[in-house]
Order: sequence, then C-alpha cells, then structure tokens
Amino acid sequence: MASQNSIVEKRGDMQMNTYLSFKGECEAAFKFYEQCLGAQPGAIFRYAGSPMADDVPADWSDKVMHGNLTIGGQALMGADVRPDQYEEPKGFSLSLQIKSAADAERIFHELAKDGRVVMPLEKTFWAARFGMVVDRFGIPWLINCEESDQPPEG
Repeated sequence: MASQNSIVEKRGDMQMNTYLSFKGECEAAFKFYEQCLGAQPGAIFRYAGSPMADDVPADWSDKVMHGNLTIGGQALMGADVRPDQYEEPKGFSLSLQIKSAADAERIFHELAKDGRVVMPLEKTFWAARFGMVVDRFGIPWLINCEESDQPPEG
C-alpha cells in the first residue's frame, strides 16, 4: 500500500504558496513588490461586503481580506490581519534567486529603503552576491545571486 505522501506526489494535487500577514499595509506592500520585483498583480478581495466585514474594525472595509500576485512564476498571497491578531514575521525569509548581480544590487537596495539591512549584500564563498534585509513592511528577504555580471577571466 502506497503512503499518503507518495500518492499526493504522484497525482500532483498539491502546491505550496507563501501567505503573508500584514498589519493593514497589504495593498501598499503588493504595489511595492510589483514595482520592485516586477510582480504581476492578481485578485484583491476587500473586507467590505464579505462575510468577514464584521470581524474587522469599521475603518478596515477597504483593507485586503485576500490578495495575490505572481513573482517569477510563483504565487505570493497575503492579507491584512486584524490588529489584535497580527504577529510580526519571524522564523522565515522569502528567498529570491536572482541571475544578474546588477539586478540583485538594485532589488536589495529597493527592499532595504525604509527597511533594515540584516546582512549587507556582498560576495560570499557560495554566491556572487548574498544579503539579508527586512523590508519596510516587516517581511524578511534573502537575496542570492550565484552568477556575476563580469565576463569570465582568461
């Protein structure tokens, strides 16, 4: 008898997506990711008119109940969480694998603006560039670039 995991793998009935919680800034964060990362916008559902409208403060009717966008073929989802239920992100990072060192530099610096650099973007023994940053929305990012924009020596 096959295990439950192997059945799911064979059928391809599962996909994992990242879901982020925001403290009222989901729409601003998603617009920033569109600009900074070239993300493609998806659907945005607001609390107003939804069954959850009474579960959030009255001034939250325009906040995002659920939204999604696509970055590099991967779905990123998120929502504004009620203020009393919001918890600051910890214990994970979103990792971007970027081919161009110039793009890695640009994206790192855009994410760092009004955010916090945890580890500066620099050459490491495994990458042409690697750095860690928490953006202005509190989301932690790893920027990894395996290749250099420099032509090979020799």
